[in-house]
Amino acid sequence: MMTPVKRVNRFFMLLTAPFIGLFICMSWYRPPLQLDLDVGQFTPSAGPVNETASLKKELTLAEASAAYTIDAVSVSAKLYKETTTTMNKLVETAKTQANRPELIYNRRISAKLGIPSEIVTSDRIRVELYRLNPGNYKAYALKIKLKDPTAMKMSLAETASGAETTMHAVQRNGAIAGINAGGFADQSGKRYPLSTTVVDGKYLYGFEPTYKDLSFVGLNKSGQLIGGKFYSRAQLDQLDPVFGATFVPVLLKNNIKTPIPEKWKTSPNRAPRTVIGKYKDDQILLFVADGYNEYGSSGAQLEEIQNKLSNMGLVDAYNLDGGGSSSLIFNGRVINKPSDGNLRAVPTNFLFFK
Repeated sequence: MMTPVKRVNRFFMLLTAPFIGLFICMSWYRPPLQLDLDVGQFTPSAGPVNETASLKKELTLAEASAAYTIDAVSVSAKLYKETTTTMNKLVETAKTQANRPELIYNRRISAKLGIPSEIVTSDRIRVELYRLNPGNYKAYALKIKLKDPTAMKMSLAETASGAETTMHAVQRNGAIAGINAGGFADQSGKRYPLSTTVVDGKYLYGFEPTYKDLSFVGLNKSGQLIGGKFYSRAQLDQLDPVFGATFVPVLLKNNIKTPIPEKWKTSPNRAPRTVIGKYKDDQILLFVADGYNEYGSSGAQLEEIQNKLSNMGLVDAYNLDGGGSSSLIFNGRVINKPSDGNLRAVPTNFLFFK
């Protein structure tokens, strides 16, 4: 007799038997597995691979060349920099050596003037004020280096009287310094410049040949002081005067003391004086001697000034209008002591600009 449990077990056995049989069959029979895929189209081509390898090789060579070039350029740049530095030092040294004679010369002529009491300098001009006391008179000097020829000019009075004080000319033109220039003559209540006068490169009243020891003095286009006696316009034109005025006499010419006319040795014997001259390096010296009158009893003799300027190393020197006309303006003030008590109005003045 079959129990209920056995019936259940038999039921499940019969139920799972087909599956167990199928598993056993599958275990015994294993057919070969073959996957047939067309991958030929994805096979790499030899051409690009070779080109890539070649390109990589070339890039490697290029990188090596670039590194070499960079190193070479760095070395060249360093060498160039060192060479440039050395050349700049050589240029500076050469420039210093070239300027040395000029510096030595300037130091020598300045030592004969003393210590400047005042200096004004710019990119156009350098002006040094000296106070001198030679013994028999007091004097003042301005040593001027024109860095720009246009830093000096001559003004012509623009008044009804034809004359103005040096201070007025300085202020009217905005100058840093000024002195009275040429002589003059009075006629019909008006003051006229004496003899040959050049303003802005033009003859004011035409050329007049030298007479009675008169001499012309002015500046040429190169910024050099020119002057002397001229007996024809062609003589003066050769020097390219930009401006200039006339008075008497010449004191020094080419390092030589010129004879002073007898008249000017005694009439007057002593007086306030204004003189303009130059050194061999074209620096200009303005020299003004003080005197309390112009009648021969005070001031300086022309011969004294001539000797003084020669000893100071000037190569050319020209006497300008003196007496009550003598005036020296610098930095906005009157430096000398005018013998008239006040500045005299004159037709022409030499002016200097900062």
